[in-house]
Amino acid sequence: MDCIHVTGIRCYGYTGYLPEEQILGQWFEVDVKLWLDISPAGKSDAIEDTLDYRSVITLVKDIVKNSKFALIEKLVTTIAESILAECVSLSQVQVILSKPSAPIPDFGGKISLEITRTRS
Repeated sequence: MDCIHVTGIRCYGYTGYLPEEQILGQWFEVDVKLWLDISPAGKSDAIEDTLDYRSVITLVKDIVKNSKFALIEKLVTTIAESILAECVSLSQVQVILSKPSAPIPDFGGKISLEITRTRS
């Protein structure tokens, strides 16, 4: 199976456990891997024969910007399930969601969750 990687989708959102995270918001970064058969597009050179990943980028940004969840586990699951629902040509999706500036005292790293969902 073939895989398209879309990395570095950066957007501002309002998901977080702390009240200020849902009021002030913060930056999120999302990477996705999209499994599908790209051989038809490899032969035809037509975008209709593949997945237009611009639609995935728009979907991810809309979800992050417009969702208010307490947990990033809910946000990453919503992103993965929405991509599978919208992109019927996909057999599997992997989403890595990162909080590059988590509001944790004396912590300069980032928090990331990675999930993989397969079409059932």
